[in-house]
Parts: sequence; C-alpha cells; structure tokens
Amino acid sequence: MYSPSAISELASSHATGLDEPPGIAVFDDSPRAIPKSRCNDRCPPGYRKAFNGGFHVCCYDCVPCSEGEISNTTDSDICHRCPDEDWPDERKIRCVPKIYDFLSYEKDIVVQISAVTASSFSTVTLFILGNFIYYWNTPIVKANNRAVSFILLISILLSFLCVFLFIGQPVDITCRLRQTSFGIFFSIAVSSVLAKTVTVFIAFKATKPGSSWKKWVTLKVSNYVVIVCSSVQALICGVWLTVSSPYQEYDHNSYKGMIIIQCNEGTVIGLYSMLGYIGTLAFVNFVLAFMVRTLPDSFNEAKFITFSMLVICSVWIAMIPAYLSTKGKNAVAVEIFAILTSCAGVLGCIFFPKLYIMLIKPEFNSRKTILGKNTL
Repeated sequence: MYSPSAISELASSHATGLDEPPGIAVFDDSPRAIPKSRCNDRCPPGYRKAFNGGFHVCCYDCVPCSEGEISNTTDSDICHRCPDEDWPDERKIRCVPKIYDFLSYEKDIVVQISAVTASSFSTVTLFILGNFIYYWNTPIVKANNRAVSFILLISILLSFLCVFLFIGQPVDITCRLRQTSFGIFFSIAVSSVLAKTVTVFIAFKATKPGSSWKKWVTLKVSNYVVIVCSSVQALICGVWLTVSSPYQEYDHNSYKGMIIIQCNEGTVIGLYSMLGYIGTLAFVNFVLAFMVRTLPDSFNEAKFITFSMLVICSVWIAMIPAYLSTKGKNAVAVEIFAILTSCAGVLGCIFFPKLYIMLIKPEFNSRKTILGKNTL
C-alpha cells in the first residue's frame, strides 16, 4: 500500500512529464533545472564534434583534431589551426613552438664527421703542396707542368674548405657563396686536370718526326685551357647571382613539428647549369684521358687522370637521384659527401703516386727515370 503522500508525488511526476526512459534524461540537482537529453559523452579537449547524420540532433561523434589543429574546450564545434611557427602538443590542446632544424655542429654527428674529414683532407693537401714547393726543381714536379699542378692543389684545397659554407645555420651570405664558390673552385680544378691532359696529348703528338704539334708545346696552351674553362663557370655563376641569387628560407611544411632553415637556390636552372658544366668538363676530360692512357710511360699521368675523372663522374651521377629524393639538411649532407669524395678522388689519383716517389722512392725522382721505361 502507498501512503497518501507517495501517491501525491507519483501523480505530480506524471503530470509534469518527467518520467523519461532511463539513460535519456539528465537531471540537475536544482529544483528548476530543465533536463537535457544526450546520446553520448561530451567531446574532451583535442577533439571536435562531428554530427553523424542520425535522427536526433543531440547525437554526434567525437573526432580528433586534424594535423596542425587544436581544441582546448569541451564539446568544441571546430578545431583551430596553430600559427606557422607553432605545432600542437601530443594531446592537441595547445600550440607549442616548433624546433628549428639545420646542420648543427652540436646536434648532428654528420656535421662533425664532415668538418673533421674536410679539415683532414685540407691538411693533406697543404702537406702535398709543401712537398711540391720543396721539390720544385725536381723532374717529378716539373713533369706535366708544375704551374698547373700548383693551381690544381690550391683549387682542391679551396674546394675542401667550401664544405664549411654548407654546415651550420644558413644565412643569406652563405647561401649565395656556397654553391657558386664550390662551382668556381672545382671548375678550376677540373680545368687544370684538363690542361694536364691536353699537355700530355700535345707532348706525345709533338714527338713524331715532322709533326706540326711542336709549335703548341708551350705553357700558354695549358694556361689558356685553365683560364677559358674557368671563366665560363664564373660567367654562369655571375648570371645566376644577378638574375636570382640564393637566399635563406624557412620550411614549415616538410617535417612535423620542425622549421627547416635552408637555402633556396633562387632558380634551379642556375644550380643545374653550374653542376652540368662541371659534369661536362669532367666527361670531356675523361674521354680525352682515356684516349691517351696508353701513351709511353714518360707521359703516363693520363692513366691517373682517367681514374680521377671516373671517380668524379661516378660520384656526381650517383649523387643526383639521392639529392633529388631528400629534403632539407639531408640533401645538404648528400652534397657535402659528393664534394669530399670527388675532391679526394682527384687529390689521391693524381698526387699520391708522385708523393710516394718523392718521399718513399726518391731514387726514381730523376730525369733518367722520368724519360725511361719506369712508371711514375
């Protein structure tokens, strides 16, 4: 049996329509609160409401904010995109500053390895240059134009030092200098090697009786080769810097949560023209050196030139797809590797055999040996 008071309360509840099915009505403790019907829990911060197209408008799904967006309120209708300099935290409830990334001396082991390698090869180049100056008047240095050899060593040294323009935080001045400086210095090196190859070719042709090549056996031919070939590269780089010079650029989109500080090359035509010209010089040099590689032993430096040009061509052909498939500091690291490898190839193939004779086999450093059957 119900008491009169219980029957009165039950009748009152039916009159006001508050007996909703369980789980649909949500009541507040206050006596005048209006019940709110819900089909799901509220969306937490980091999510937004997404209506699922159901019959009840109060029913919706909670979906995470998209990449680069946050929501810091409950039941947010939309997510807000972070500024370009910021990135959402793990919960996507607030924006945090992005990390600036570049080839840093402190954070990247590849930078430390590259710097040590470039310094070591520069020291070796200076050592070879010192020995060439010390043995300046010996036959091994005089062979195949010692002035061109001196220019070649200086250009290789400067090419090694160009590596330091590629590492560290890029700024406008380093962006303008790093590609053009390497392009000019390495073109001088390849032009010097080409001059040596031309000298070998002319010297062999001039040894034949009644040859008209004897009038070309002068230092001027090799000097002209170096000056003309290097000037073309300097012109290419000058036009590149004038029309659309490289500059510092902030890349906000390539990597999540990072701002990549890099160099925009201005125009890829300038970069590809510079590299293409080096490749053309190296290929011409390789073909010419390969043609004269079987000349008599007194001129067998062509064999070493052939190997050095083969190293250059192989390295830069392999570098192109690797460079195009990477971004940011990884692309810079690939180019640094190509620079170090190609310069070391020229240095080792051309000068190490002569350094071996000067230091280890000095008895071969004589005019009789150079003009005889012994190899250099």
